Amino acid sequence: MRDLTLPTSSTFWRSPLRGPRLTSVLGIVLLVGIPVMFATGLLSYAAYNPDLSPVNDQTPDKGLLGAYLFAWPTDPHWLYRLTQGVHVTLGITLVPVLLAKLWSVIPKLFEVPPARSLARALERLSLLTLVGGALFVFATGILNIQLDYLFPGSFYRLHFYGAWVFVSAFVLHAVLRLPAAFRALRRRTGPRGDEDRGAREEELDGTVASEPDAPTTSRRGALWFVGGGSLLLLGTTVGRSFDGPVRATALLAPHGWTDPGDGPGGFQVNKTAASVGVTPEETADDVWRLALVGPAGTVRLGRAELAALPQHSAALPIACVEGWSTSDQQWRGVRLRDLARLAGHGDGPTPDLLVTSLQRTGAFRRAALRANQVDDPRSLLALDVNGAPLTPDHGFPARVIVPAAPGVLNTKWVARMEFRDLSAARGEDDR
Repeated sequence: MRDLTLPTSSTFWRSPLRGPRLTSVLGIVLLVGIPVMFATGLLSYAAYNPDLSPVNDQTPDKGLLGAYLFAWPTDPHWLYRLTQGVHVTLGITLVPVLLAKLWSVIPKLFEVPPARSLARALERLSLLTLVGGALFVFATGILNIQLDYLFPGSFYRLHFYGAWVFVSAFVLHAVLRLPAAFRALRRRTGPRGDEDRGAREEELDGTVASEPDAPTTSRRGALWFVGGGSLLLLGTTVGRSFDGPVRATALLAPHGWTDPGDGPGGFQVNKTAASVGVTPEETADDVWRLALVGPAGTVRLGRAELAALPQHSAALPIACVEGWSTSDQQWRGVRLRDLARLAGHGDGPTPDLLVTSLQRTGAFRRAALRANQVDDPRSLLALDVNGAPLTPDHGFPARVIVPAAPGVLNTKWVARMEFRDLSAARGEDDR
């Protein structure tokens, strides 16, 4: 019978697979994937125009973390569809690699004494922060994708700060461990002296079992197993960024999976009219009126009056923060910049826009758009899609559609549009 040992004992960890080479291979994969995931995540945050209005983002005290923010562009019109699709799909695909990496270094978390030198102390600190940050960021992201986000608090706030903590620890850990990782990857079977030196390095690494169990597979087999898991997750996630039969393969990406019926409105929706409390009675033609607010005061228009204004068309997708998207849909309606002029802004600079929905529950009942988004000729208050009036779940009687904007900023069931300079009122409570 095996003696009872603690995780701090070198005899507790017995897998013969752990070692610098396995850890280094997994680390190099993450070294490539995580920066891409982080960069696309920052782009997603910028796409919300977080410095424009509190209704878009209420993350306080971003300071230097928000120094990179810029006015989100409208070209190319598929930009957010690409960046967020890559962000979410890559994040899910990296899960097996991340878990295998954590498994490969878990003995180091229990090393005693905790620090034999300043460099080792920094490495241990980075490792603890890295593990905690990785689990937090991946967990919150997956919850948001799978379960409409069940974490307490704002997803955007928690995910934003958590990502910065995780990446800071990741960079520190990479700087400290990269030389050793490259040495492990370069080492090949050679003269006996090289083998002895490699064995001594493995002993000092802290991940190699001092009393290993008999192997049941090779390290190469373990890497194939991890890679197969990543390919399986990729194959059951990526389909929701495409149309046709391939979308049905996204078994692990429930949002934006199957088409909600046939016909002009037979494309994905994230929230239905019933789920947010929008009723047919309040959207009826003889009841609903759009309020346009600007220098001219408040102008109220019914759907028939909007349809009598000059109509324009635009082929634009809908792309969601959860990673799913549609192909280009044919939208038709009134240009936002024409509505700004109707509200009294004349031929001067195009203003920002604050949009309010009829919805009673859920996030983003109000959303703000920058002037460059309002001014784009493809930005519409859409009345029709694919040659037919909007369906209730697609925003009837009118919805906003803007190129390259996250789906939640394309407000449905629009009730009020206020054209003004929102950046000057950033400190106001616009909620």
